[in-house]
Amino acid sequence: MELEADIIEFRVPNENNKTIFIWDIQPSFTEDYIYESLWSVYSAFGALYLLKVCPNASVAAPGFYALVKFYSAVQASKAQRATDKQCLFQDVPLKVRLSTKQNTTFRSGSQSLSHAKCQDLANHYLGYNGWSTHIITVKDISKCTDVGWSMDTGSQGELLKYGSIVELTLPQHGVSCRGVGVAEEVVDREKGLEEKLWKRGKLMRWAKDKAVISAFEKVLLIVLGNGKVAVECRIDPEEILPDENVEGVVQVNEISWSDFEAAAAEEEDLPWNFTMDLSH
Repeated sequence: MELEADIIEFRVPNENNKTIFIWDIQPSFTEDYIYESLWSVYSAFGALYLLKVCPNASVAAPGFYALVKFYSAVQASKAQRATDKQCLFQDVPLKVRLSTKQNTTFRSGSQSLSHAKCQDLANHYLGYNGWSTHIITVKDISKCTDVGWSMDTGSQGELLKYGSIVELTLPQHGVSCRGVGVAEEVVDREKGLEEKLWKRGKLMRWAKDKAVISAFEKVLLIVLGNGKVAVECRIDPEEILPDENVEGVVQVNEISWSDFEAAAAEEEDLPWNFTMDLSH
């Protein structure tokens, strides 16, 4: 018998065949209760990228509908078939449909996951001890002229720019790969030393997080029908990264990163573009 397999990437799942639409949710429940109930049901089918609960439009009957986006089209399809016309957490059966319209908004290339989403996805399929990251280097490249595009600093600004290289290791699969991240920001030359030091620490952390994201993007998870996971790493043959003996290694300080995480969350709150297959 042929073994079913599904490939999962560390990218935002824009394909609409990874999205299911749920409605006929009764108005007697709170949004928080509905969210927790749906998460409990659908996370059992596979890792979820996003779950949204929304009140019905004013022209419709009172109640709620929900959108669930998986990383896997296979898991989304299984979830739809298993839960359609089931009551789940309420007395009335729910209607569950799989989105079928192809999303052309991001046809030119999908978006990167946030650092937190990469960690969640890796923990789900590889386990908390199934992967690790090692900082090869974090360097101040503010004065470099050959490190790619830079922001326009203007006459009053000073460009702060950091680059980082991180190695991602998946020991149980014998796989490792490296990622590169660059972060930059223009600061007012009149700002005090304390604020500039805070900015430098923030950019070092940001560059490191981007390098981790870059490394995860090279990883493909092959999820087999029996639940086992295989791993492949896509390596660009033209990409040349330095070895361990890199000069100018900079210590990364542990600085609060709530601002960056909030920004990442806003970037991932993508518009929904879907239709439902109502033929079932």
